[in-house]
Amino acid sequence: MKRSLVLIATAVLAAGCGGGGGENATQGQGGGSPAKVTLEWWHLSTSEPLKSLWAQRAKEFEAKNPNVTIKATVLENDAYKAKLTTITQSGKAPDIFATWGGGVLKQQIDAGLVKDITSDVADVLPNFTPAALSAYQLDGKTYGLPTDIGMVGFWYNKKLFEKAGITQPPATWSAFLEDVKKLKAAGVTPIALAGKEKWPGHYYWAYLAMRIAGLDALKQAAVDKDFTKPDFIAAGQQVKALADLQPFQKGFLGAAYSTPDGQSATVSNGKAAMELMGQWAPAVQKDSGKGLGDDLGFFPFPAVEGGKGAATDAFGGGGGLAVGTDAPKEAVEFVKFMTEMGNHSKAVEAGGVLPVLKGEESAVKDPNLKQVATMLASAGGYQLYLDQAYPPAVGQQVNDSVAELIAGTKTPEEVGADITEVAKSEE
Repeated sequence: MKRSLVLIATAVLAAGCGGGGGENATQGQGGGSPAKVTLEWWHLSTSEPLKSLWAQRAKEFEAKNPNVTIKATVLENDAYKAKLTTITQSGKAPDIFATWGGGVLKQQIDAGLVKDITSDVADVLPNFTPAALSAYQLDGKTYGLPTDIGMVGFWYNKKLFEKAGITQPPATWSAFLEDVKKLKAAGVTPIALAGKEKWPGHYYWAYLAMRIAGLDALKQAAVDKDFTKPDFIAAGQQVKALADLQPFQKGFLGAAYSTPDGQSATVSNGKAAMELMGQWAPAVQKDSGKGLGDDLGFFPFPAVEGGKGAATDAFGGGGGLAVGTDAPKEAVEFVKFMTEMGNHSKAVEAGGVLPVLKGEESAVKDPNLKQVATMLASAGGYQLYLDQAYPPAVGQQVNDSVAELIAGTKTPEEVGADITEVAKSEE
């Protein structure tokens, strides 16, 4: 979300993946040449510009290191998450893999699958912004380096807002619901949603929980494993209030995110007024549809009147690269290569990612992404995606339960109870 994103799987997982290229390593004759190494690299950047940029970085690294071959496995979001689940079950991690950090990475660390790279990257750690690094650091140790950081917000079609008589983006939740009604009255589908993939829907419940209950309540819920408190139920009630307006495109329950008929393309092709999505949205819109150009705008998730959370609190995350426990030293070198200023800033300039390195802000060219970067810089608090912040089973239950709430098959009270049940079972 998450998210660095998604179109079609462009490669399949090679059999026998994982564990440092040991079976492919052969010592050079006479001891003069370094051992040949094949690095297995999993990532989920299936959309341009990152799809091509990451492939180019791999070729450049191979050119600098003739003994290294990089074998990339590129998967869309849900398929990638499924592969990550198999990591824990199989006990083997690829040499390098994309991660969102948080509770999911912690579980992999606890399972002994992720290399502690603290000493290996000590020389470059000062180059990163603390916010970008935080999701990949645990108990004072570093387990990955960031490639992206950002926030979720509403990406909207300015022309469709004008058609509905909306002169400025809504600053409050009640105004947002009124604008949804105005869009419907003007014959415009207000919101595109990838109901099939579930994770985009959890953004609504998560943001409303942040605005109503506050960040501290979300952090406390991770500790006491109780999502049945009144503020969490209230968040669910507001998701239901939105869903009751029937704001989503026809067939949204079966829609994917980045396919030609999915959420992103629906907005990109002018068939819905907005989507709640992360900083990668403009790139995926261009990749999956026509693109809105200057008609695309961005606004943060609205404040909820009377809520305990600040309107400046941001929800989102980024992306990073972690290294498998058994990976050779070349894997760490590749991660450092990917995050060098000269290499990483090219991805920022192309609009694929936002700055993670200090002094990289000037590379952001897109005005909407500049707005996201500015809001992120002034954010009072920051919450990682719930399906990454919490343990995997809890995060998946959040996604599943909110999807059922949006579909009208589960009540706000049942959502809280079901998430709580799974959270307690993880103890």
